[in-house]
Amino acid sequence: MMQSNMLNRSAAMASITVAVFLVGLKSWAAWSTGSTAMLGSLADTALDLIASIATLLGVWVAAQPEDKGHRFGHGKAEALAAMFQVVLISISALSLGLTAVEQFLAGSRVEAASEGIGVSVAAIAATLVLLAWQRHVLRRTGSLAIATDHVHYQSDLLLNLAVIAALVLDQYGGIAGADPVFGFLIALWLGWGAWKASQAAIDQLMDKEWPEDKRESFLAAIPRLPELRGVHDLRTRTAGDRDFAQFHVWLDGTLTIVEAHRVMDAIETALKSAFPDVEVLIHPDPVGHRDQGLAAANVLPR
Repeated sequence: MMQSNMLNRSAAMASITVAVFLVGLKSWAAWSTGSTAMLGSLADTALDLIASIATLLGVWVAAQPEDKGHRFGHGKAEALAAMFQVVLISISALSLGLTAVEQFLAGSRVEAASEGIGVSVAAIAATLVLLAWQRHVLRRTGSLAIATDHVHYQSDLLLNLAVIAALVLDQYGGIAGADPVFGFLIALWLGWGAWKASQAAIDQLMDKEWPEDKRESFLAAIPRLPELRGVHDLRTRTAGDRDFAQFHVWLDGTLTIVEAHRVMDAIETALKSAFPDVEVLIHPDPVGHRDQGLAAANVLPR
């Protein structure tokens, strides 16, 4: 767990470093070229910087151990950080879209396109390095906040390519309106990215169940002990990089509390071996006991 936290923090710090570098470059390029597309790319990168700081704060809070007020830990801080990023991206997309429409109607043209193209190429190179490190971290930790940040910088690659295309078409192709049109398309792309990025964060905040294949794998890992007569009412959720699962088991009603506890310990040990990052809670029921409502419908025979 400690290694995962260190990796998440390193990825967040790397994204902050790259964002600071790109904000400086793109500020100069936007001033030099007057490009709407470059301005949109700058706005996106500036918000990426704020979002990356929020990501660092989110993974730091999520890494804190459980306490009296947060017995399930602080993992949802990552989802909150991700939602903060989504809000920033949405604001950026709306602002850029309005600016692009205004520039298109005014018939504005870009200047010094070569400088803007050079800055975009440098931004692509820096972003590729960052994405490679983020992918490495995600393979190890699966952090939601880092994954959302990763989506941002993936879109930055397309943003920078769009800026290059806009500058080339406007300055060298003589196509009037190409720059604001690309700026508007970038705004649409940002809005779509914000919508997609929000889904995983909302799922965590709303305690959505695991995907069906993961639930099936979890059930398959439960050992088939002779005392175990069935499993029902499996409930699952995720918070940050921690998973939680709780379920009921049917046991022979004649077992003593000590014997039933031994069975559940054996089940928990097997599950911890297959799913080491899952916190498991098991409730014993005598065979034939039926719950009411959704629990009664969620019967998973062994």
